[in-house]
Amino acid sequence: MSTENYEMLIDGKWRVASDGATFPSVNPFDGQEWAHVPAATVQDVDDAVTAARRAFDEGPWAQSTPLRRAALLRKFGDLIKENADELARIQVLENGKLIREVAGQTAALANHCYFFAGVAEAPVGETLASSVPNMQVFTVREPIGVVAAITPWNSPLALLLWKLCPALAAGNTVVVKPSEITPVSTLVLARLIQEAGFPDGVVNVVTGAGEAGAALAGHRGVDKIAFTGSTAVGKKIAVTAAERLARVSLELGGKSPNIVFPDADLDNAVNGVVAGIFAATGQTCMAGSRVLVHEDVHDEFAAALIERTERIKLGDPLDPDTEMGTVACQAQYDKVLHYIEVAKADGAHLAAGGGRPEDPALSKGLFVRPTVFTGVANDMRIAREEVFGPVAVVIKFRDEDDAVRIANDTAFGLAAGVWTRDVARAHRMVRRLRAGSVWVNNYRKTNYVAPFGGFKESGIGRENGFHAIEEYTEVKTAWIDTGNRIADPFNPRA
Repeated sequence: MSTENYEMLIDGKWRVASDGATFPSVNPFDGQEWAHVPAATVQDVDDAVTAARRAFDEGPWAQSTPLRRAALLRKFGDLIKENADELARIQVLENGKLIREVAGQTAALANHCYFFAGVAEAPVGETLASSVPNMQVFTVREPIGVVAAITPWNSPLALLLWKLCPALAAGNTVVVKPSEITPVSTLVLARLIQEAGFPDGVVNVVTGAGEAGAALAGHRGVDKIAFTGSTAVGKKIAVTAAERLARVSLELGGKSPNIVFPDADLDNAVNGVVAGIFAATGQTCMAGSRVLVHEDVHDEFAAALIERTERIKLGDPLDPDTEMGTVACQAQYDKVLHYIEVAKADGAHLAAGGGRPEDPALSKGLFVRPTVFTGVANDMRIAREEVFGPVAVVIKFRDEDDAVRIANDTAFGLAAGVWTRDVARAHRMVRRLRAGSVWVNNYRKTNYVAPFGGFKESGIGRENGFHAIEEYTEVKTAWIDTGNRIADPFNPRA
């Protein structure tokens, strides 16, 4: 398989790294290098930020109206729809995610563009009833400035558009740094940004590893950092941003509980739990990796979960019949296998999966068998640390209070699931669970209209919905005197 060479987009021009360095993109299914991408230098990052600053301060984007920004976003959405198949295929080559999942997800990204085009045109301000006579007070929202969008490898385009669409709708300029695991899909998407007609410098893309990301996050010309990734890296970005009081939004890790009550439709719950942890090979921040099951149905549910897990079909991610693909990269593969050994050493019972599949047809790929541990206590490492792979742990609980206690006993707070037919219980659990999203009788659903983000160490801020625009704007208050005559401040009687 021949390799393709790609370039970065800086100030409307495609270019290699300033020192000529590149790095490969490796297909996790067959281990083959299929693309080479520039490894951005600090100078390249500075050039991209400078271009974004210039586009924000000067030229057509600085004078753009909401109507113009909305029109560009709609054109961008149209182009995504037209090119969705190719964008989906490239993501599969990069991270091994299933084409059956990525294809629909990618086509739906156009809806993000259309929604935020509408948000761009919506009124964003308020008139305030002031107690001061003859004083008109109102607020306006203005763009923050230059946004650094640092994106992960698990859903590279979806999680980019969660940042890019509201940032552009508000009038910001953007420098994107995709994960070094999945840079190509972002570069191909950037071609569509150019084709849509966005002015030079409004969206720039620099590619590289952690050094490029650190240079971008630490650049004094960046006004806001939008990051999705691990909690450990997110904390470092928050510290970096705090040194210059740059704005941040952080969508970080999770160890989300999926709670099954005895009155649940157990067949439905099994399917939901399987989808919640094994979709995307468990490589999703919202994965329902802790399966909390009531003691009255624990054995029945665990047996059904194990049986369904063992039937999951591994294979080529580009085959529509495949049910689970590879882990995205060697480092993540090694991490997942390490956690499986940690769980066994800590006394958890390996009930399904674990390790590599035996099928020789899968020998070249980074496959991990879908794994279920039972007999897990919530203080075990496998129940407390984010694995980010196809590993579920089953934890028994006694009653509703016990379920809430276990579910909330975590450093994270991104998501939670509840399976019950009891409407009153569903509402109680929604209120009691400390998580940014709670799904009842479903799991892992997101939409451009619904805000998404976490409590505790799962992050800061919200993406999607009208709340997202708040993350990319500053509020300005205006006071207009409509008739007062200002008295001499030192001689009020004059």
